Order: sequence, then C-alpha cells, then structure tokens
Amino acid sequence: MPYTQGSEEGLPEAAVKRLREMRGEGGKKPLFTSDLTVNEFLLIKQVGFEPLGLVMGSSIYHIGFQMAGTFQNQELDVLTQAMYHARELAMTRMEEEADVLGADGIVGVRLTVNRQQWGENLAEFMAVGTAIKHSAGGNYRTVDNRPFTSDLSGQDFWTLTQTGFRPLSLVMGTCVYHVAHQGMMQALKRMGRNVEMENYTQALYDARELALSRMQAEAEAEQAVGIVGTRVEESSYGWGSHVIEYFAVGTAVTPVEGDHTIAVPQMMLSLKD
Repeated sequence: MPYTQGSEEGLPEAAVKRLREMRGEGGKKPLFTSDLTVNEFLLIKQVGFEPLGLVMGSSIYHIGFQMAGTFQNQELDVLTQAMYHARELAMTRMEEEADVLGADGIVGVRLTVNRQQWGENLAEFMAVGTAIKHSAGGNYRTVDNRPFTSDLSGQDFWTLTQTGFRPLSLVMGTCVYHVAHQGMMQALKRMGRNVEMENYTQALYDARELALSRMQAEAEAEQAVGIVGTRVEESSYGWGSHVIEYFAVGTAVTPVEGDHTIAVPQMMLSLKD
C-alpha cells in the first residue's frame, strides 16, 4: 500500500474518529496525547513544535518460507522482502494518522516486531511515535511530501535543531541471511585449533553490508546529507540458528540553513542522586 497524502485507506474507522476529535472536531476540545517524557515535551516546545498526538501503524504479516542450501551462504530474499514490506505498511499507516492530525512530522518512532501465538509464521509489525507540528508554519516534510519521521528522542531532536539540521526520514535496510553449516571435514580440521571461522565471518559481514547499503540508498533517495543515530540490530525470530536478520535503521538529516552557528556546549550539573 503506497503512501498517499490525505489517504485514510489503511486506518480503522475508530482511529480516524479518535484523531479528528483530538483536533477539536465533533464538538470536542483539542487534546494531544504523546509518549514524550516531561523533559522531551519541554524541549520539543522550546524549538517551536507542538505535540499533536500519539500515532501508530500496524501490520500482521504472514512470513513466507524459503529453502536454503545447507552448506551455502545466501540471502533469503523472500524473507527479506517480507520484513521490508511489513515494516513499510506499518510506517505508512502511522504517517496516515499523522496526516489526519495535520502534522509536519513524527518523533520518537519505535519499530517493533512481535511473534503471535495464533500462527507460527505470523508476526505483528508496529510503528509508534508522536506527531508534531511547528507553531510558526513552514515546510518540514520530505521531498515527496510525507511527514518527516525520526527515532530521535526529544533531547536529541532538540540538539539536532541547534546544530542547524532537521530530520527528513527514518531510513532502514534489512537483510535476512542463511549462514552455511560447517561440514564434517571442516570441523575435523579445526578441532583443537585457534582459527578464524572464515565462512561465518564472511556471511555475517555480507549480511550487515547489504543492510547498511540499503539504508544508505533510502537516505540518498531522500536527498539527505547524512544519517544520525544509526543502529544495526540482529534478530532470528525463530527461524533457526543459521538464519538471521540484520536490520539497519537511523534518521536521515538535512541542513536547515547554510550559515547556522552551532552553540557552544554548556556544562550541566545533574541534581539527581
């Protein structure tokens, strides 16, 4: 389901009703919700943004099956595509909720994957964050007019704006990879020796590089100058010990203005015990 600005196709009726009431429609007073901490709330407002509401997207996805050679390193492209598509569905629905609220973007985005008990190959993909809008107006959306998305905390979002940059999009890359088993003769040759497991090293290297290169390609498509807060996560989701997903994710950023002066960092003394 591709993103279409203003579309509510992927949203349940109850979600649209809730979001519109939060905007003050239907005789309701405007009300925001968020998962921001009090400190994050303060810092978001300090840089001119107002929280509009907690937005989310969900997709329960059946993950297909793909055979792999026992002694072969290879990407499992069927599984890679499933993990990509399911996350994109969740992200798109979250962005649609932000559109209903009239948001410029979404901060604090969390992507989660939960395996469900009612089916061995079913998983729920969720995207959750807080929709925000700049009180002075302006265009903070992406090059294709989507709300910007970012997994930065409120503190990091504030710091990013102080450096003269703004977030464009949460960019990601994934690779599900089958790591070849070790043959009997290989195991015997290495028995009792200190030696690198070159087959395993190369497999994991390849898988990480594929995930990172795909994340970078998404940032390039957004015309970003860089990615901050990059994480590379490793999960197996019950596929077995020799099948692993590498998921690279970070926030693509762009300068707000060319001549911005970065403030000198200040020393802070915490009053906490």
